[in-house]
Amino acid sequence: MKNNMIILLLIASFSTTFLADQTDRVAALLQLGQAHELGKLCSNNLELSILGDEKTVSKAVAESQLNTFFSTNKPVAVKIIHRMDSNPSLIFAVAQLKTSGGNFRVSYSIKITNGNQEMTELRIETEKGP
Repeated sequence: MKNNMIILLLIASFSTTFLADQTDRVAALLQLGQAHELGKLCSNNLELSILGDEKTVSKAVAESQLNTFFSTNKPVAVKIIHRMDSNPSLIFAVAQLKTSGGNFRVSYSIKITNGNQEMTELRIETEKGP
C-alpha cells in the first residue's frame, strides 16, 4: 500500500512537472531530489553555489554535486517564495527547500534565448532564521 502511494505521488509530480512552467518544473525536481533531470535543464556553464562553494561548472559536474547534496539532504518539501518573470529573456525564482538535513534557500535563474530555456545559475544556501 505504501509503495502504491509513493508511485502515485511520483506520477502526479512528474505529470505536473511536464505541464508546469519552467520555474515550477525546477521546484518540482528539487522536491524530488532529481539531480539528473535538473542537470538536463542547465546551460553548458552553470554558475553553481552550494553552501558557499561557488564556481562555474559543466552540466555533468552540476549533476554530480547536486547528487552529493541530495544524498545528505533528502528533500521533503519545496515552496516557491518569489518569482520574477517580467523580463522576457530571464526568469528568476527563490524557493524554500525543506530537507532531512535542514532548511535551505534556493535561488535560480533561467535564461531564454530563441525559445530555449536554460538554467544559468543555481544557489543553495542555509536558510537564515527570522
